[in-house]
Amino acid sequence: MQAHRELIRLQENETFRVLRWNRSVVSVDVIFGRDRFTQLHGQGDHWHYHPALELTLIQSGKGTRLVGDDIDLFESGDLVLIGPNVPHYWHMRGNSSGLALQWDFPSEHGIWNFPEVARLRDLTDAARRGVQLVGNTALRVRQAMEEIVRAEGLTRLGIFLKILGMLVECSNKDRQLLSDQPFSISSNAQTQEIIQRAVSYILAHHREPMALNDLLELTGMSRATFARQFLLHAGKPFSTFRNQVRLQAVCHALKETNEPVSNIALDHGFNQLSFFNRLFNREFGMNPSTYRRRHRSGLPLS
Repeated sequence: MQAHRELIRLQENETFRVLRWNRSVVSVDVIFGRDRFTQLHGQGDHWHYHPALELTLIQSGKGTRLVGDDIDLFESGDLVLIGPNVPHYWHMRGNSSGLALQWDFPSEHGIWNFPEVARLRDLTDAARRGVQLVGNTALRVRQAMEEIVRAEGLTRLGIFLKILGMLVECSNKDRQLLSDQPFSISSNAQTQEIIQRAVSYILAHHREPMALNDLLELTGMSRATFARQFLLHAGKPFSTFRNQVRLQAVCHALKETNEPVSNIALDHGFNQLSFFNRLFNREFGMNPSTYRRRHRSGLPLS
């Protein structure tokens, strides 16, 4: 897979666009109104970015979500706002379905003539770190996104503006910033393609032995160049990224299987159990057995 700067071209009569997928993020419908849509080859099956803001709702499915420097598990109901040029990727485990809204208001856009929308700039700034919506705000936004698929004309526009209003007015308790730092990718396409190749390799082979030299051979970069570019694009060093991908896969296995913790760790690339336990405890504030027990008891995991 190649890194891709997705070009989102709105039609002349569009302020925003509505996307829907039913099985795979590769096969996407662009929705224009009730029973009116056209098909689009989606870019969501790999790590990518675009100038438009995006609000993505996972209606069914589960997997690993990458937004900026954040790596986490997701499941149905996940609702995330992504800022312009923030790299993102939903690594699905099987089929999925969902909705997305995309919009882009450049500085010359007429919407900025209205004083009521001034706070949209603050929303865009927050979205550069990725924002997960939860609680009552997430419930209301999800309902509005499901309504907009069936709406036409001014009703459709009104729902979109209502969604923007809910995002702007969202309280801190109903939103969680994902990345540790704001993101906006602007490097050249060749470098992005190389780093995407590295990210894809890590996701596909995280269970196997994997050292920095493997990535240097894959990318053809020097050690110093790779370290600098990977940190710039992924927001963390290669070894940290690799370990966090492995840990999220371990968490999935702890939730979904009854395998002994030691077997799960070894099966996901952690050959030293003492190192694995220290790393897991540092990342999640508890040991793997407690994590599994809390999940099965319905208790918070953080």
